[in-house]
Amino acid sequence: MNSKRIWRIGLTGGIGSGKSTVAGMLAGRGAAVIDADAISRSVTATGGRAIEAIATTFGSHMIGGDGAMNRQAMRERIFQDPEAKRQLEAIIHPLVSQITAEQAQHALDTGHRCLVFDVPLLVESGERWRRQVDRVLVVDCDAETQRQRVMARNGLPAEEIDRIIALQASRAQRLTCADAVIVNQSLTLAQLEALVMQVAADFGL
Repeated sequence: MNSKRIWRIGLTGGIGSGKSTVAGMLAGRGAAVIDADAISRSVTATGGRAIEAIATTFGSHMIGGDGAMNRQAMRERIFQDPEAKRQLEAIIHPLVSQITAEQAQHALDTGHRCLVFDVPLLVESGERWRRQVDRVLVVDCDAETQRQRVMARNGLPAEEIDRIIALQASRAQRLTCADAVIVNQSLTLAQLEALVMQVAADFGL
């Protein structure tokens, strides 16, 4: 393996798959993790770059008293109106792309040779993300495991978790797009880390 090569890895997985845990383990091996979901949240947070456009497009009631997007209200709007999802994405995606590029360049400038783009909806984005990465790494588990983990972590009811899962790519779709898969099912953290280390070695980490 040429350690001088720059690797761009797209990391994805369904809600509750353990993707963020895997990202943290890769960061511990020296990868620069660029979290697209965190960037997306930042542009809709108080003072975020997307707030003005969201208020103009959807109405000021979509902005909470703290100046951030009302995520629950927007989630309900999107469940009811698929066009709203496209409108929101048209606002957020260009901003996320801009900030992602800024963070990637900073990582390269500071000597990182492996960039991990943590993208929950990588598969759903079609070729937009696929073209930007060398490999797609999928963290996989079954739907029941997803439900149990998210219920324990977030306290969401099973019905809402199922709605979120239904809006994401299917397990089969993610696996079809994968260049590498980590099956995070009934594993201890030590066992998961061992699998992550195997994959990391392929990317010079």
